[in-house]
Amino acid sequence: MKNPVPQVASLLLEKLLLLVHVRPLPSSSAGNRYYDTSCFKRGDLLEVPRTLFIHFGIYLGENRVAHLMPDILPAFTGDRRQIQQVVTNKRLILGVITKTASIRVDTVEDFAYGGSILVNHMDRLFQDQVLGSEEAARRAEKLVGATAYSLLWNNCEHFVTYCRYGSPVSFQTDKFCETVKMIIRDQRSVLASVLVGLASIFCLGLAPSTTLPTIFVPFFLWMAG
Repeated sequence: MKNPVPQVASLLLEKLLLLVHVRPLPSSSAGNRYYDTSCFKRGDLLEVPRTLFIHFGIYLGENRVAHLMPDILPAFTGDRRQIQQVVTNKRLILGVITKTASIRVDTVEDFAYGGSILVNHMDRLFQDQVLGSEEAARRAEKLVGATAYSLLWNNCEHFVTYCRYGSPVSFQTDKFCETVKMIIRDQRSVLASVLVGLASIFCLGLAPSTTLPTIFVPFFLWMAG
C-alpha cells in the first residue's frame, strides 16, 4: 500500500502554487493586449481572474498598479532596477518558500498579463467599508517595497483589502483552507477503506467479495477527491 502522505503533499503543493500565482514565462501574445486605462480611477481595486485564482492590485493612476508578489530578490539586493524586472517563476517560488515578497508598481499590462480586468468587483462584499479612492491609493504607495509573505496572512488579496477597505482579509485563503480540509478528509477515507479491505482479506481470505471492494472503493474515493 502506498503511503498517502506524499500524495497529499503533492496536491497541497499544486493548490499552493496556483494560489500564489505561479505562471508561465511571458509570451509575446500576452504582452500585446491593449487596456483602456481611461476607465480606471486612482484608488480602484483591480482583479485579474485566472483559471483557479485571482490576482489583485490597486490602481495608482498613469497606467501604474501596486500589487504584492512573492519574490526572493529583495532579500538579496536593494537595486530597484533588478527588482523591477518581471518576476520569474524561480524568483516567485523561492519567495514563497522563504516567505519574502515585494509590493511593486508595474504597468497595467504587466500586472494583468493578458487577462481580463474587473474593477472594484469586491466593493459589493464590503458595502459601507469602502474607503476614499485617494486614501486607498496612498495606503498602497506607502507600502511599496519589500515585505514578508504569508499565504494565510499576507498575500495580494490581504494587501488590496487593507488599502481599499481598511481590513486585510482573503477569501481565496478561506477557500484554500477548505480545500486542505477536504483533501485531508478524503485521504483519511481512502486510507481507512484500504485498511478495512486488507483486514477483511486477512480474516476472510482472498475472494471477489473482499478483494474488489479493497481495490475499487479507495480508487473511487480518490477520484472523487
